Amino acid sequence: MTSKAVVVFSGGQDSTTCLVQALKKYDEVHAITFDYGQRHKLEIEVAEKLCKQLGVKAHKVMDVGLLNELAISSLTRDDIPVSHELQENGLPNSFVPGRNILFLTLAGIYAYQIGAESVITGVCETDFSGYPDCRDQFVKSINNALILGMDREFSIETPLMWLNKAETWALADQNDALELIRNETLTCYNGIIGDGCGDCPSCDLRRVGLMDYLNNRNEVMNELKQKQQNN
Repeated sequence: MTSKAVVVFSGGQDSTTCLVQALKKYDEVHAITFDYGQRHKLEIEVAEKLCKQLGVKAHKVMDVGLLNELAISSLTRDDIPVSHELQENGLPNSFVPGRNILFLTLAGIYAYQIGAESVITGVCETDFSGYPDCRDQFVKSINNALILGMDREFSIETPLMWLNKAETWALADQNDALELIRNETLTCYNGIIGDGCGDCPSCDLRRVGLMDYLNNRNEVMNELKQKQQNN
């Protein structure tokens, strides 16, 4: 029986790491990228280019522009600068309310239609930006809701959930994709490919994690392997 997975794919570090891992694990991998009027539209082009480079045969770009109309965020409004400061609600202004609710629901519907047993997303609770829709409890809850709503078993996999950024870099290296992910992905909130602008919160996380990995490669790789064994 052919194993199938759908990867929620933005062309960033985390989702690309998940994609390269999925390509080794599953017989058939579908990538789905969402166009929601995001600040850095270049990420869609990056996602398309990476899918071609990695030999992903099925890549769907889905227009969900309605999210842009509903969700006010520095990632959906060019006139709102990305800030390092938290808002009154304790969340960064880059939080897009409802984004992963919508993305995982649509990815689940797509998985249902193609008969995939897994949806894979690069969300992480250990080393994240404070987004509530990146937490393990949320993912498990929406997974359960989708199973109930579609009467079909499938799993939402989160390979990065308990990894820190250094360990995420180690996972990329483990899958022979460290240089690809370092140089070709787009994580920067200001739309600069590779190492990014070096100033936004996303670039800060990425840079600190990379330096930690490169300076402590063996130790971090061993920590990653230990977590993989425990899971």
